[in-house]
This record gives sequence, structure tokens and C-alpha cells, in this order.
Amino acid sequence: MGFFDFFRKKKEEDKEQLAEGLNKSKESVFAKITRAVAGKSKVDDEVLDELEDVLITSDVGVETTLKIIKRIEERVARDKYVTTSELTGILRSEIAALLTENGVVDGDNFSIPTESKPYVIMVVGVNGVGKTTTIGKLAHQFSKAGLKVVLGAGDTFRAAAIEQLDIWAERTGVPLIKQRMNADPASVAYDTLNSALSSGADVVIIDTAGRLHNKVGLMNELSKIKRVMQKLVPEAPHEVLLVLDGSTGQNAFEQAKQFTAATEVNALAVTKLDGTAKGGVVIGISDQFKVPVKYIGLGEGIDDLQLFRKKEFVDSLFGE
Repeated sequence: MGFFDFFRKKKEEDKEQLAEGLNKSKESVFAKITRAVAGKSKVDDEVLDELEDVLITSDVGVETTLKIIKRIEERVARDKYVTTSELTGILRSEIAALLTENGVVDGDNFSIPTESKPYVIMVVGVNGVGKTTTIGKLAHQFSKAGLKVVLGAGDTFRAAAIEQLDIWAERTGVPLIKQRMNADPASVAYDTLNSALSSGADVVIIDTAGRLHNKVGLMNELSKIKRVMQKLVPEAPHEVLLVLDGSTGQNAFEQAKQFTAATEVNALAVTKLDGTAKGGVVIGISDQFKVPVKYIGLGEGIDDLQLFRKKEFVDSLFGE
């Protein structure tokens, strides 16, 4: 099998996994849309009101829902007569267009910008969202892509976080830089970058503490980590990746609000989308915070982290 054949096969496998993972969300959305258009032949104000309720109750969020409904209203006004059978197709195209406007770029593979070495990723998010697991899966994917990875155990306030990251490091064959519990996270970040520079690593992924009870304290801590890293790599971190638990629905919006206020988040990973009916939260968060979704988690397995591809996601969520 050639390289491009392998790549094509992997994309098809990812599509199947995505469709399966979003099945509960899709079933929930379709049941609601079916009720909304029952007995109707064309899209009118009543159908649009019902669709608005469908999107809001599917955790897309009020602001984003109103944008989508407005776009569909304009489409209906322009095309004069739109049947209810065309509704899901229009819905898919308008949501995909909205995601594009919010900076979502489909990823083809787990790669990094060639001009940045090491490419530094600082991972943030509350405890329990799958942050450490996402770091382990990312390390695995980058390693599979032939990149040299170094991990940093910057969540020094929980022994369990260090231990869990240690397990992932061993599992993926990636070096982990760690210190004792309650050590200064900025010191861990500095040691991690120092090790990465010495070893010629391509990617550095640094965990951080997931505390939200004191936003000012969190902001100060993350700012200090950045300042210390920049002594070694002036542009670091190149990516601040916020990990959110998709199964929490609207609570994920609040977490995104807190973390985007505390630091300059420029990428999102939404986990635990398999087995939940709250897949619509991905659309709303990306739109409301103008931060592109980069990765989605669809299970606990080491390969159950996918690059976010907007068309495939929207098709899987609102497909025929």
C-alpha cells in the first residue's frame, strides 16, 4: 500500500469513527428536526422557530443559533421556495461556512509548522476534562508522524496528574520532564524546553494545573510559565490548547469563557464526544469565542483523537 493509499484509508476510518461517535447527537438532532417539519412542505417562519429550538436544545448556544437561523432566513428569502427536505442540506452548508469564518481549517495530518522548532504547546483546561489523556494521544500521533516529542508535567499540584502523564509517556515512548509535587510549574516548563532544545525535539507539550477557583491566580501562573519559556524560545508557546469536555454541554461554554479570559487560547480540543447527545457544543464554542477547534476526542483508546474536519463533522451531525 502506497503512502497516499494509506492516508486515504486512514481518513475513511476516521470518518467512520466520527459518524459512530456522533451517532447519539445525530439521533437526537434528527428526532427534533423531524418533529419540527412534520406536516410541512416548505420552510416557513414556524419551521424556523422550531429549528431555533432544536439548535438551542442541542447545545449549539443561543447566540450562534440566532446567527444560523438568520443565515437560513436569508437563504429562504433569496431562493423564494425552500422545501423541508432541503433543510438539512442548507443547515450543513451554513454551519460549515460559519466555522470557516471562525478560522477553522481542516487538518490533513498531525504536523507542525516547519519554521518553529521546537513547536511549543501549552495545554490548559479544568481537571477531569481529559487534558492529560489528550496530551498522551497527541504525543502518540506526533510520534507516529515521525516527530520527536518531549512532555512536561506542569500540573504539579496533583500527584495523580504527574503519575497519569508518566504512564502516557511510557506508553508512547516519549520522554517526560517532571519534578516533585508542588514544584514551581514555570520551573518544570523551563526544564522541559531546555531538554527539548538539547535533544533537538520537534514538539514540546506542557501540561498545566486545571484550577478555576481563582482566575487571577490562574492568569498569573500561566503568564509566569509563558515568561519563563520565552527566555529559551522567544515565541513560546506557539499554541495554547484549551481542552473541553463536550459531554458537559453548556458548562463547557463557561470553562471556555474563564480560560480565554485568563490566557490567549488559540486552539481547542473537545473531548468525550462519543456517547453524548451534546455534539452541537463544538459549533457554538468555536463561534462564540472565535477560537478554532483543532482536535476532537471520540473514545479512550490511544488512537481516539482526531483532527477536526468541519465538513465531515457537520455531515456526521446533521447528515442524511
